[in-house]
Amino acid sequence: MRKEEKDVRKKLVVVRMNDDEFSQLEKLHKKTTDKHLSNYLRKVVLQKPVIVKYRNESADDFLKDMLLLKKELNAVGNNFNQAVKKLHLLDKIPEFRAWILTNQSLQKALINKVEEIKLRVSQLYEQWLQK
Repeated sequence: MRKEEKDVRKKLVVVRMNDDEFSQLEKLHKKTTDKHLSNYLRKVVLQKPVIVKYRNESADDFLKDMLLLKKELNAVGNNFNQAVKKLHLLDKIPEFRAWILTNQSLQKALINKVEEIKLRVSQLYEQWLQK
């Protein structure tokens, strides 16, 4: 599909910048939704609106903390499962058998809560990435 004659960009504009100016330009460009620097520059020069991305840094910090919490919860759940499996080997001793039976529901509740928290943190993380 060919572009119309008016849409073809034939003119080339060259701008020289020092390293500081160019790094400043790149920082400004990275804050926008434009993928290409040329599109960003064209909009700025022609005084067209530029869409700037906004990041809530406090939410970023919260999500980092939640991801760490998710990893820790995963480790706690794994350790708990391993401990319970070892205790099941001792179920021939009556005291351990009674303890195991009473704490199986506690184990299931803990594992379910850990999975629920992990799922919610993942959902929040995915939601935030889309913004």
